[in-house]
Amino acid sequence: MTQPKGVDWTVIILTCQYKDNVQVFQRELEVRQKREQIPAGTLLLAVEDPEMRVGSGGATLNALLVAAEHLSARAGFTVVTSDVLHSARILILHMGRDFPFDDCGRAFTCLPVENPQAPVEAVVCNLDCLLDTMSHRLGPGSPPGVWVCSTDMLLSVPPNPGISWDNFRGAKVIALPGNPAYARNHGIYLTDSQGFVLDIYYQGTEAEIQQCARPDGRVPLVSGIAFFSVETAEHLLATHVSPPLDACTYMGLDSGARPVQLSLFFDILLCMARNVNREDFLVGQPPEMGQGDMDIGSYLQGARAELWRELRDQPLTMAYVPDGSYSYMTSSASEFLHSLTFPGAPRAQVVHSQVEEPQLLGAKSSVVSCLLEGPVQLGPGSVLQHCHLQGPVHIGTGCLVSGLDTAQCKALHGLELHDLVLQGHHVRLHGAPSRVFTLVGRLDSWERQGTGTYLNMSWSEFFQKTGVRDWDLWDPDTPPAERCLLSARLFPVLHPLRALGPRDMLWMLDPQEDRGKALRAWRACWRLSWEQLQPCLDRAATLASRRDLFFRQALHKARHVLEARQDLSLCPLIRAAVREGCPGPLLATLDQVAAGAEDPGVAARALACVADVLGCMAEGQGGLRSGPAANPEWMQPFSYLECGDLAAGVQALAQERDKWLSRPALLVRAARHYEGAGQILIRQAVMSAQHFVSMEAVEPPALGRWVVAECPARVDFSGGWSDTPPLAYELGGAVLGLAVRVDGRRPIGARARRIPEPELWLAVGPQQDKMTMKTVCRNLDDLQDYCQPHAPGTSSILAGAALAALQRAAGRVVGTEALIHAVLHLEQVLTTGGGWQDQVGGLVPGIKVGRSRAQLPLKVEVEEITVPEGFLRKLNDHLLLVYTGKTRLARNLLQDVLRSWYARLPAVVQNAHSLVRHTEECAKAFRQGSLPLLGQCLTTYWEQKKLMAPGCEPLAVRRMMDVLAPHVHGQSLAGAGGGGFLYLLTKEPQQKEALEAVLAKTEGLGNYSVHLVEVDTQGLSLQLLGSETST
Repeated sequence: MTQPKGVDWTVIILTCQYKDNVQVFQRELEVRQKREQIPAGTLLLAVEDPEMRVGSGGATLNALLVAAEHLSARAGFTVVTSDVLHSARILILHMGRDFPFDDCGRAFTCLPVENPQAPVEAVVCNLDCLLDTMSHRLGPGSPPGVWVCSTDMLLSVPPNPGISWDNFRGAKVIALPGNPAYARNHGIYLTDSQGFVLDIYYQGTEAEIQQCARPDGRVPLVSGIAFFSVETAEHLLATHVSPPLDACTYMGLDSGARPVQLSLFFDILLCMARNVNREDFLVGQPPEMGQGDMDIGSYLQGARAELWRELRDQPLTMAYVPDGSYSYMTSSASEFLHSLTFPGAPRAQVVHSQVEEPQLLGAKSSVVSCLLEGPVQLGPGSVLQHCHLQGPVHIGTGCLVSGLDTAQCKALHGLELHDLVLQGHHVRLHGAPSRVFTLVGRLDSWERQGTGTYLNMSWSEFFQKTGVRDWDLWDPDTPPAERCLLSARLFPVLHPLRALGPRDMLWMLDPQEDRGKALRAWRACWRLSWEQLQPCLDRAATLASRRDLFFRQALHKARHVLEARQDLSLCPLIRAAVREGCPGPLLATLDQVAAGAEDPGVAARALACVADVLGCMAEGQGGLRSGPAANPEWMQPFSYLECGDLAAGVQALAQERDKWLSRPALLVRAARHYEGAGQILIRQAVMSAQHFVSMEAVEPPALGRWVVAECPARVDFSGGWSDTPPLAYELGGAVLGLAVRVDGRRPIGARARRIPEPELWLAVGPQQDKMTMKTVCRNLDDLQDYCQPHAPGTSSILAGAALAALQRAAGRVVGTEALIHAVLHLEQVLTTGGGWQDQVGGLVPGIKVGRSRAQLPLKVEVEEITVPEGFLRKLNDHLLLVYTGKTRLARNLLQDVLRSWYARLPAVVQNAHSLVRHTEECAKAFRQGSLPLLGQCLTTYWEQKKLMAPGCEPLAVRRMMDVLAPHVHGQSLAGAGGGGFLYLLTKEPQQKEALEAVLAKTEGLGNYSVHLVEVDTQGLSLQLLGSETST
């Protein structure tokens, strides 16, 4: 659903008919602003209708007045002025009337859809879909003005609906296509060839419907959406001071005016339609006016006369969206169920729900925001919403079950429901909170007209089956025409001795079972009709209960995602928990997962999620997420982890965490230490590579005799980052690398010899004869206060050379494969946390692919790539290395990548899989000996690196790459990027001097240098020298 930047609304207003619900819906708007669905600077207003039945037109006028009043006050005016509308973009959303299938109305009806791109995880309501449609589809491109949108319909609008705003003035209505049969009970537009509205018909005749038909046979439906230009909105606003239209606003009501009911489409907009004449307009009545309202006809005529005077000269045009769809949310349970299920779906739609036995959910059913434990069976075409059920429960076909919790589950045991609507409601009776349960049939009609049914049977059949009598439901003086489902006192709201439950309604399905006991209990209850129940509904409690259940299932989801090692990001869920004020239960769940994990990877990811929660709680303040993690206060928890006591470590971390929650800076520092704790577990996982380190004893060289190890450098052609723990053992890594000589030299080496005294000399300086600091260590205690070193790239190869030389000097020989794993182990001991691609690239000769499987212990396997004869020579002629003059900061890049991986950000997960796949494609290009293909590989690889680690391409490097681009097949920074060396595959051979000339003409590149490169076919080499003095 999320599109590129949408409308930057000035004001969004949500109108509602109950004054007690204003604060409830105000909070819902604010929650959506926190979720980033609404711009941060938008003024949000929930506004009550002045009277229960002012109609959509009256509600629109009142909302416009309230918006103008708030904007006037914000601008410093002391009276309402329409000038504030000139640059304003206002959206008015109408809640409309009560809805029998959702206590919070059609706007807050939850839909079986998910928005995987949403930054904050949440159930999707109809209001959310309409907000998205208005902000990202219909609204963009429109001038300042006022959009009005009903919330009583389901809309589908394509991303680019093609609405023209050229030379626009007046008002514009949005029409969506419908078939003529649907139009018989709906509103449609008649327009001319230029799109001007000539008339608006409601329940039109066959001739009128045919007159409106488009060439494809469909008709433009009144879709509940209209736009008013600033000029037209000013004219409409001007009517709020003119009787009797002043009665549509709270100001008129407060002044004692008699309310008037107006329709937005059949009063306000109809008077702008070109074919409508004044006489017909004044005597007409909108469809919203009921039969009992005939006595106010003259009052309405006065209101219509005022509208005609003010708005008649404003043009009204229609924008038709042929690829959209519209469906009014009627009071038919069958139609509602049809809209929430997908007839073609092969399986159930399960959205924001955790289901233990999904195989029991029938096709074409849907489950929204539920927690289903044990055997819960759901028949085809049925819908479960906002339920926490524990089986065994059997819900058959054609049912809607909503708002039930575990406390009511027993009432369903042993029953099989079919074609029923069972709902649990939150109510307040004389201020006291309570639960009420209602049961109706899928086929029952909520209309006042007609004979009516209950539980899918006639009233007479129902009376005969249950023993209920008509005087139980209606007063004796109630006229037969008014005896309908809406007015029947069917629903118990209070029992004198006990709490109510679904059984107080479900007995009607099998009333003979208990010999009249349930009927007597039902009669003993205080009961209300559906109409009487509506004002008692506690919508605040309903929404709070839904939110609580959403987070309950979300905690189950978080546990399952982590324990099942799913590549699913928990970041949207973390943001939801933090922004809606309930991070505590999520932190507790993550602690439990980490403490009980048998896999160190699961525990490390759980700790990384805790770090993300803490970082989110800091709300972008408190400093950068990357930073030191060695505060003494955290050393005790770390020590538990180091010695393998995971449960104690997690508990100690949580105890320490509680001391760091008071302000953003502490939260960020705590997050860093949780990432540090995760690094300990990664380290322990990678040290499993020690399994593959083996040595062979040989005769040690004589005292004082040097062992010299030399290695080439390396360049990576594909797959980098996939070798980095934990990706190397969670995803599985594959990296293609080349061992290379630089300017004809093997630039990396180490030497070692045995000496008589066990001493370690540490010297630091630019050259051998300019050492600025020397330290002599005579025992291991002298090394206890070492600073953490860092080992990206070259230093991993250097570590291999040093280990090889040391082992040979000590009388042991280590094979190349064992040495690769020994370097992995060494880097964990040094706490530098490197991957394996560098030592594979530098220790193994030539062109090769290193691979590690998604498992522990971590094992690296190397395959040497065979290339066509003569291709190495050709490759050497086309390969160049450029030192960019920019020092790279790979450690921060590494922290960012690990954070993104543990968060399982979708783009990073997808990119990581692409890195591994691309390595195999790159290997094919080498086997074919194709330089252009290898250039494409490099180009693709660099784009993948940038996706993996945003910020790895400094501006100076980008400038250099742009200058070199015309001369190369492809190019990439080595390793993690961020600076260091750039390697190129040139289009022409032997281009060193030519490219030096190109770079020399480019300003602002800094201290760069160009070097020759050739593939090294020797790899690591060891040799014994004499005993001459050397430092």
